Parts: sequence; C-alpha cells; structure tokens
Amino acid sequence: MTPEKKNQRRLRNLALLSLLLLAVGGTFAFQAFNQRAINDRLNEVEINVGGRVHDYYNRETENKDVFVENYGERPIMARIRLSEFLETRQRDEANFTPLVAGTSREDVENWTTWIPSANDITDRENSNASNAFDQYANLIFGWERSGQDAPWYMPTFNHDNLDQRTAAAGHARDWIEGNGATDAVTDGATHPGDGIDAYWSAGGSFDNSGPVWPGEEVTNQTAQNLQQDRAPMTMNQWSNLPNEDKIGNFWVVDPNTGWAYWANRLDREQATSYLLDAAEMTAAIEDKVFNGFYYYGIHVESGLVSPDQHEEFLNDGEQHHAELADLLRGIQNGVMYDDGQNPLPNEDSAPDAFDFSTMRPGRIFTMAGEQYRYLENMGSGNHMIIRNDAIRDSNWVEQDTVLDDWYGALDLSVQDIVQPVVNSFVTGEVVDASVTFTGGDRWIPNNLGGDVAADITQVVPGGTARAFALSLADVTRLSGGGLAFPNYTQRASSVRGWWWFRTPASGTNAWRAGAGAGGDLGGRVNRTTSDANGGVRPALIIHQ
Repeated sequence: MTPEKKNQRRLRNLALLSLLLLAVGGTFAFQAFNQRAINDRLNEVEINVGGRVHDYYNRETENKDVFVENYGERPIMARIRLSEFLETRQRDEANFTPLVAGTSREDVENWTTWIPSANDITDRENSNASNAFDQYANLIFGWERSGQDAPWYMPTFNHDNLDQRTAAAGHARDWIEGNGATDAVTDGATHPGDGIDAYWSAGGSFDNSGPVWPGEEVTNQTAQNLQQDRAPMTMNQWSNLPNEDKIGNFWVVDPNTGWAYWANRLDREQATSYLLDAAEMTAAIEDKVFNGFYYYGIHVESGLVSPDQHEEFLNDGEQHHAELADLLRGIQNGVMYDDGQNPLPNEDSAPDAFDFSTMRPGRIFTMAGEQYRYLENMGSGNHMIIRNDAIRDSNWVEQDTVLDDWYGALDLSVQDIVQPVVNSFVTGEVVDASVTFTGGDRWIPNNLGGDVAADITQVVPGGTARAFALSLADVTRLSGGGLAFPNYTQRASSVRGWWWFRTPASGTNAWRAGAGAGGDLGGRVNRTTSDANGGVRPALIIHQ
C-alpha cells in the first residue's frame, strides 16, 4: 500500500477474539474380586489437544491475517466467524452514530455478523444488515500470490489449552489481554510481530525468554501456513464441487450463519491458510465523515473441537446450511463419498479390511501401521499406493537402501500382497532447464521424451516384489484434477514433506517434488541433499 493511501485511510480496526480449547482426561480402574485380589489404577491422561487463533493486524497498512494453528498432538476441526461495527462523528457533533441502528461499540455481542451472498464470498448479502458495510469496508479473503509459496508465521508459545487468549500481533487486540477495551488504543497484543504483510519468513526465530509473550520461555522457529487448495467459498459453491474435491485445505462459509469452516482436519503442527488477508476502508468513508472521525472494528469469534466432537458445531441453536452436516462428517472421515465402507483414513486396519477397487485416487488410508495415499487402480486387481509421508533425512544416493529397509520392516500381511516390478528401472536423465510445464508453475511437464517418458511403473511378472520411488513420468500422469495429486499441496507440503523421484537430472542433481513452493517439480537439487523436511517416499503395487 502506498504512503498516500495509508494517510488517506486511517483505519481504526479492533480484533476481538474468543477461543474454545480442549482438555483431555480420564480414569481407569480394574478390580478382580474372584481371586480376592484388587488392582486399582488412577491415571491422568495428559494429551495436549489445542489450537490457537492468530490475528496479525496493522492499521496503517490495513493488513489483517486471520488463521488457526494446531499446536497440540491430535487433529482438530476449526471454524471462525467475523462481525463488524462502524460509527461516525462529524466535528460539530457530540456523539458517534452507528452505521447499523441498535448496535454499539461497547457491546460486541450486537455487532453485525458478516454474511456473504450465497454465491459470492466477496459480496455481503443484500437482505442482511451486513450489506451496509459494503460501501465502506472491503474484506480480502484467502491468500494467493502469483508465483509465491505459502506465507510464514511464528508458532504460538502458549500451549496451555485452558488459556483462551489468542496469538494477537501488531495492532490486533486479544479480548482477554486487552480487558475488553474498544477504544482502538489500549494494547492487547499477545504475540510478536507488527502485523504487516509477510512480517515472518523462512528461517526466522524468536526467543521468548522472560517471557516476553504469554507461554513457554523457548525459542520458536518460523513455520509455514498450509497452501490453500482453493480460495474461500460459500457452502453453495462448495456443493457444486466434485465429491473428491470437497475435502481439502480451504475455507467454506455457511451463508446462513457466517461461520467459516476449515474443510479438512487440521493435524498437529499445522496452520490453516488465511481466512482473512486484509481489511481495507474505501474512499467512501472519507466522503461520509469528511472532516470528522470514524471507528471500524472486526470481531473474530472461533470454535475449535476434536473431530469426534464435531456435532457441537451443529448443536449450537443456529439455523445452519442444510449441507453443513455432510461437510462436517466429510471432514471427520477425510472423504466425502461412500467408497465401499472402507475404514476411515486414520483407522489402522489389516489389508483384508479394505476394498481397494472402490477407492478413489488421493484417498488416505492406514494399513498395518503405515498411512498411505491411494494412487490408482491399475486393473487386473492391481493398485498403486504410496506412503503418505516422506522418510526424512534421506538423500537420493541412498534411496534404494532406504526403500529396501522400509520394505523389510513392513508387516508380513502387507508384503504378502505386494506385486513384483522390474528389477532395475531404466530411468533416463533430463536436465531441469529443458523441461516445460502446463497448468501452473512447475505443475505438469509437457515435453518429456525418450527413456524418461517411458519410465512408467507397472507389474512385471518375474520381477521383484519390493518398494520403489515414483518416476518423473509417474508423477506427471498422476497429477491433475480427479487424480492422485489434484493440486500442489496434495503432491507435497510441509506436513507430508518434499520427496525424491527415481529420475536423475543432469550432473549430480535429481528430481523431486516440493523443491520450492509445496508440490512443484524440480531437478535442481544435489543428490546428496538430506534434511528433516523431506526425503524418500516409498510406493508399492499391491494386489487384491
């Protein structure tokens, strides 16, 4: 934003945040009276389950980043709701006049809930009082920058799941820390940073000794928000998505209530993409106030629950969208469709519990202690699958050894259904600079040739039943809408890790996914590279 714009628009924006966190506890007792013995046990189960709303706001630049972090050990589900307030006063007037009659600055409970129109999240609903704000305030939703990776944030230091304070930085004010003030002056920050856009970046850190901010006296490293799979949308727009696209890393807003739901389970050490990226006043506010004053505020309300408690989102006394129950059930299950009553993605099951013929590409499942992503039905009862995370700290040179060791440790029930592949792949080699792409920056190669293009994994009778790394050609044909890797994030991310292909690049380099922006393809990294953010990712062909 230009300095002129900053001077013209003196935004008085207040972030008031409330937060529902979780505590887990329990007891277990065993009594055996038949043998005249007693064994009692009273345990407190301390599992850190919790999340924190982040609100980074700067009133000078009008940047406002709102998202949710899961700092706990178990998945959570998240929702956020916004409400607005605006009042104005001319210099010759004694009192402020609220934009919406019957509302007041001090009573945030009567602020106007932001309600989007049914098919356009950028337009407030015309039949609702929320529409009055259209003329004066633009809310910018989601986060997308051409050619840029997802933003970075500073993880919360506050891991107390009974503490309802948020991670409010810059001019954002936590409602508890700020003592409920609505004067746009009182400080209520609970987190480092000045609230400007891109304040945090890769490799950053903050020492909270003191402590400076609420929470543990430790040094945190910056972490990366999840890349949004698609921009925030309304429930009506969500309804029109194919079933396989309805669960993912994006926000879905119920236009009946204004609640925005993260359309995926938020796993440990993950942070959602932004629901809100900026709150900008329009030039119309200057015409309305002219030579006076205005006050504008946004109230951020949140709800965080464990997936098995998702019905709390339904049983809150509000009139929700008719398909909200389907969305919440899909988030809990990890899929939106009936795929033959297969076990849920996180339910560890034996191989014979699955019907792989009914699985759709990209389906996550847990089999005999390992979590996999289903890649494709290869016909004749054969199915290709891949481990749903990379084996970290493993380089390309040692890839075969890592694959063999991993396969050797697999449960025998899994090894029994693994199909043979060729004993030695003919991979070819392609220099990074010679490959061109379609569909996005380094998304799908469109000019592979020779041995590189021909290196497609298939069952080879007489070969070896073993784990293998996918080729560049494999990943190319498995990427795209309705396929195993429908978008960048599903191909690689900070959670799943970057991962090597078996295809070498020129010289001492090799191809991998996630070299820059999550899920992009690159052959510019040395084969000996090894770090905790990625590594070797085993794949299998199994038969059922």
